[in-house]
Amino acid sequence: MVFAETEHDFGTIAEGSAAEFAFVFRNVGNEPLIISNVQTSCGCTVPAWSQEPVKKHEQGVVKVQYNTRILGSFKKTIHVHSNAANSPITLTIKGTVVPNKTEN
Repeated sequence: MVFAETEHDFGTIAEGSAAEFAFVFRNVGNEPLIISNVQTSCGCTVPAWSQEPVKKHEQGVVKVQYNTRILGSFKKTIHVHSNAANSPITLTIKGTVVPNKTEN
């Protein structure tokens, strides 16, 4: 299991805006890759992942959504557990949520 990247920096994002990222991976093994679980370091980060086995040389994704109602800097980890030899793999998201300055 090889990810195209293991860390994503959202930079500065406005409160209440969308903070979603898709970590793309490739199955470099000889057997179908099965993700058994994805754990996040807090409830503020919600994962979604490929539920079907990913065939040899094919790609899958682990999508992560961060709750931008929480102001300030953040750095969160996501642990991807699978039947791959290098399991678990740790992914990281980070950034800073600032108040939304939109006036009504």
